[in-house]
Amino acid sequence: MRARTGAAAFLATAALALAPLPAAHADPAPLTLHAAPRGSGTDCTVGHPCSVEGARDVARTIDDRSVRVELADGTYELSKPLKLGKEDSGVTWGAAQDADPVLSGGRALTGWTVNPDGTWTTKVPEGITPRQLFVDGERAVRARGESCAASVCDATKTGMTGAEKTGIARWARPTDAEAVISVRWRNYHCRITSVTGDVMTFAQPCWTNSASGTDRTGPAWDSTTVDSSRYSKVAFFENARELLDEPGEFVWDSAERTVTYLPRQGEDPRRSRAVTPVTEGLLVLDGAHDVHLSGLGFAYSAYQQPNTDEGYAGMQAGLTLTGATGPVDHAGRFYTKPAAALTVRGGRDVTVEGNTFSRLGGAGVVFEQGTQDSALARNRFTDLSSGAAYIGDTEPMPTAELAGARNTIERNTIRRTGVEYTDSVGIWAGYEAETVIDHNTLEELPYSGISVGWGWNQPEAQTSVLRDNRITDNRITDVMLVRHDQHDGAAIYTQGAQPGTVISGNYIDRSAYGNTERDGNGVYLDEQSSHIAVTGNVITRVGYKWVSNWAGYGIDNHATGNWTDTAAPALSGRGSTMTDNFTGLDRLPAEAVKVAEAAGADGRGKVRQLRPDLAREGTATQSSTDGTATADKATDGDTTTDTRTLSEAGAWWQVDLGSAQHVGQVEVWNNSSMTTADFDVQLASSADFSDATTVHVTGKALRPTVLDTDTEARYVRVRLTGTGRVALSHVLVHP
Repeated sequence: MRARTGAAAFLATAALALAPLPAAHADPAPLTLHAAPRGSGTDCTVGHPCSVEGARDVARTIDDRSVRVELADGTYELSKPLKLGKEDSGVTWGAAQDADPVLSGGRALTGWTVNPDGTWTTKVPEGITPRQLFVDGERAVRARGESCAASVCDATKTGMTGAEKTGIARWARPTDAEAVISVRWRNYHCRITSVTGDVMTFAQPCWTNSASGTDRTGPAWDSTTVDSSRYSKVAFFENARELLDEPGEFVWDSAERTVTYLPRQGEDPRRSRAVTPVTEGLLVLDGAHDVHLSGLGFAYSAYQQPNTDEGYAGMQAGLTLTGATGPVDHAGRFYTKPAAALTVRGGRDVTVEGNTFSRLGGAGVVFEQGTQDSALARNRFTDLSSGAAYIGDTEPMPTAELAGARNTIERNTIRRTGVEYTDSVGIWAGYEAETVIDHNTLEELPYSGISVGWGWNQPEAQTSVLRDNRITDNRITDVMLVRHDQHDGAAIYTQGAQPGTVISGNYIDRSAYGNTERDGNGVYLDEQSSHIAVTGNVITRVGYKWVSNWAGYGIDNHATGNWTDTAAPALSGRGSTMTDNFTGLDRLPAEAVKVAEAAGADGRGKVRQLRPDLAREGTATQSSTDGTATADKATDGDTTTDTRTLSEAGAWWQVDLGSAQHVGQVEVWNNSSMTTADFDVQLASSADFSDATTVHVTGKALRPTVLDTDTEARYVRVRLTGTGRVALSHVLVHP
């Protein structure tokens, strides 16, 4: 019950007096309070609106009836988060009719000076460290250079070589720059702190937490740290004036406190609006229940940790290792979630519906610390530095009040998240029970689309509250995008034993398609994933396995009645089965198309139909055969089996289609070891290839290398232009 005091009590009483009397025994009509970007006072009427903080405070004084806070059109610039607690329970927050209110943590940067080289520069007020910049709503990029191979930028526990060869030693301000590194599924951003000769050191504890030996960076077998054999390069260094060479890039100079920006065509310093995120967190619900948020925009919230010496020591899925010390932990129990625009802690029956989250420096939404029976529905997420939604926590056996349960994430549209922190996922759920992730659309993501479960196979994580989760009818396309170099993930990824969990009715297309190695799964039952049913999904064009359950300690998993264009090995683990699946398809049947069309936020998504494969009915041969790796392994509809010739000059593999036919496209899938490189694809009508059309491919074939050919041919040959082996897992010839 809310207590009435003083003027607020008088206002509440007056408002009730003016309202129509409720019918007998009916619930009281809601009282509407009005807020506006420049609102003030305590009237909260249409003519005299309050600020959002003022509306919250007045709502706290109103008793015995429901309250709705309506936000007028415009931008609400927040210098600190709007906080709602238990005393704010039962209030609905939403947009006024025809209004588009936006809660913003951004600050406009003005007073730009145009430099002789065409760049713009402006001073930045104290207390602001621009990490992101948006010009006319479009994200700018921190000035970045090329990658640096491990042979030059050799990373160790204490630092890195390469300052001389990269030119960093000659930069004016190298200590404003960061190294951005991806190692398998992890992403690291650490700032340079010193350059001595060829050696660079980095901010602490960021660098130590990115290296091995802390006993805090994951399972004991983990070898994905910056000082491991899996480290291959710095993806790029960023934020140096010497790197500012592409329109749409900017650089922050901490000594001069300036931002310098290289404008895109058509931008004008007098008319363009440049905004940098400053306020971390826009709305925080702590212990509130029965709160409804709808029709609101969330924009330009910041994520400050990467600007500090903590940096961004990514562990998995956008969670980081922080602190110079901490408990020995191999199960990720003490990792830190990214800052979000909206955080709900310990919420009950909280509904977040029909809102927009865009241009964020961190994540979209976090439900944590025992949030239960709450919903994230029909929201739109786009252009986020981190992931869209983080649901739950990393403690496998929390107390009852801290356990996440019965939350629903449905019909959200998630596009272009993980823009900056590329190890983040679209939707992450930790140790959750009875959580439903249903009918969401996820597109254009750097790593996994949906991730449920945690803890790998570590002893402290083998017993948990995970159970009865449902990942159903989602549309997940173009995820694990190859250009971001994140590996060992999937469109749908799970960890941990979770009895009763179902993955069903999802449409997955292009997960790590076009990769540089065998990677990118459809459904990935990783580590100790157990007791999970994978049923009735449509899974096409994935870089590796349509379903993967590699670990023998992941048991009792069942894949049934799925449609896919390739095959996969049997599921590992005691009691696991694969039955009645439709594999190796080169056309989706009508029933599969219907399932795929119904998946996603609007249930009307387009389906990328498979193209017929002429090679499957052809006769495959090769110049020689190494062991049992025969030519037909490339036409068996299975990307996990390989052909292989002997190492020889001009080694080749080919397929005879039986007659001359129109060949519109050829897909060449390298084998799992990425053997085939520097080759010609020849298309000919005659067996001696005297009339061949030739397309040359420099470097290694991908999974796949896709060539548009548009010619008539009976024979399609993959022929090395030098000495070596041809080794292929798949060749598709499309009309």
